[in-house]
Amino acid sequence: MSAYMIQVALVVWRESIEALLVIGVLHAWLQRQPAAERKRGQGWLRAGIVAGLLAALLIACVILFVGEWLDGDRQDYFQATMVLVAAALILQMVHWMRRQGPGAQRALEGRASQALSAANGWGLLLIPALAIAREGSETTIFLYGILVSSGRGVDLLALTAAGLGFAAAIGLYLALQFGARALSWTSFFRFSEAMLLILAGSLLMNGLDRLISLDVVSPLSQSLWDTSWLLDDGRGVGGLLATLTGYRARPELLPVIVFGGYWFVVSLFGSWGLRKAAAAS
Repeated sequence: MSAYMIQVALVVWRESIEALLVIGVLHAWLQRQPAAERKRGQGWLRAGIVAGLLAALLIACVILFVGEWLDGDRQDYFQATMVLVAAALILQMVHWMRRQGPGAQRALEGRASQALSAANGWGLLLIPALAIAREGSETTIFLYGILVSSGRGVDLLALTAAGLGFAAAIGLYLALQFGARALSWTSFFRFSEAMLLILAGSLLMNGLDRLISLDVVSPLSQSLWDTSWLLDDGRGVGGLLATLTGYRARPELLPVIVFGGYWFVVSLFGSWGLRKAAAAS
């Protein structure tokens, strides 16, 4: 599997899991309600899933249409912007998930309870609809950034990778729901956070490369070193590493500063989050 297929599968896997979590929490909560409320709530839940999928599809079509409609330099600027937006959204998503933590399930159940107790089915519909639409729009932006970075379009390989990612998400979700001893939600989120942070770094470097090529920013220097004799970032293992992590064999000063600064900030916030979690416990 190529590097960009791994990235596509990873994004679809993680985003699908988050959408499935919301649906699973609401479905499990409904099973504990009286029969009449359970039946009514399940109808609104199904309607919310359909509405969320339609909204996500609409957002995807708009983003793809805009990308195809623009031409020349405008398309280049749009693509560079979308790559950087994708990187920023990944960081925001990781930060949001860390803040939510174990309270996310209780918050979802509380909102669902309020919707049903007020006889307001629309409220229960909106919870999964907004969750799926959010995850779908994020997935579209992430995938657009990945495909632009790799110089590819939506082809059979991309669709295959997306299908594999979705199938893996369903498999993992079912395994965790049925209490597989070797798996835990904590381990899943830690692993996926690490992979997403690596992906965000790769997208950040690709977006920076595009801005440099468009003369929006200066590289600040010529190549500082050349490790292409060891790992060429244009082919083989080096190419895979470059796509997955943002590795550059012949980097200029600005990419080195940005890459180092990115991981410094990530490690800083990571250690702060661990200290906060330890203090809370």
